[in-house]
Amino acid sequence: MTIAEDYLDDVIAKIGWVRQTQADSIAAAARVCADSIAGDGLVFAFGTGHGGFAALETFPRTGAVTGFRPIVETSIALMHHVLGDMGTAQYRFLHTREGYGRAILRSHQIKDGDSLLLFSHSGINPVILDMAVEFRERGLQVIGVTSVPHSSQVASRHSSGRRLFEVADVTIDTGIPLEDASQFIDGLAEPVGPTSTSVAVAVSHAINASTAAELVARGVEPMIMINTNSNRTADAHRANDRNYEELWRRLRNRDFSAPVGA
Repeated sequence: MTIAEDYLDDVIAKIGWVRQTQADSIAAAARVCADSIAGDGLVFAFGTGHGGFAALETFPRTGAVTGFRPIVETSIALMHHVLGDMGTAQYRFLHTREGYGRAILRSHQIKDGDSLLLFSHSGINPVILDMAVEFRERGLQVIGVTSVPHSSQVASRHSSGRRLFEVADVTIDTGIPLEDASQFIDGLAEPVGPTSTSVAVAVSHAINASTAAELVARGVEPMIMINTNSNRTADAHRANDRNYEELWRRLRNRDFSAPVGA
């Protein structure tokens, strides 16, 4: 087989493993998300670096449920600058600084009923753990999408000494091994073909779809984003504008006048 075929087979196998072993955890995550959305709250989604891609897929996205709210902290979300403004040096520094995650949450005015969906392959860095710990301190639910095999083999960089899978109320294990990259080429020392992002994005969509099903089962009609690049563009835009209006209503109900700890 070619490297491409080997790689795709590996991604399929890893998603298959998640399907076989993590279904109960995904269902539990959906119940947490449905609680927040049905209760007029928000499900905040966050990840640094490549983990942010899965968070961004929660909303707005075709087929996604209104009520998910990605947090995008540009300085630790962009990976392509490398040099200059918001470059790699800044990213390496910021996502390992304790206190930064709590500052991010203050800017979003978290309230009772909200929940947090965190994507982190390693689950060890302070920004992620700051957020997880603060939510838990406030009695709010945390969902962690992380690699337990990787995280179990490395030490936490947070003063709590804990990793994401040790803090989250619900942990979804991606099962990705420590090295992440899965393909070995004769004559090349390092492996290629990372798998953590593909699996995390699949988990993100599985949680979103399961949340929609959970809401329907409770008699709550979820507000769904519709593809505008179709034969019903005008109707899709009208529906999506209502979705954006609903998101804004939920945000507008927060008190931004006096951020905690400002």
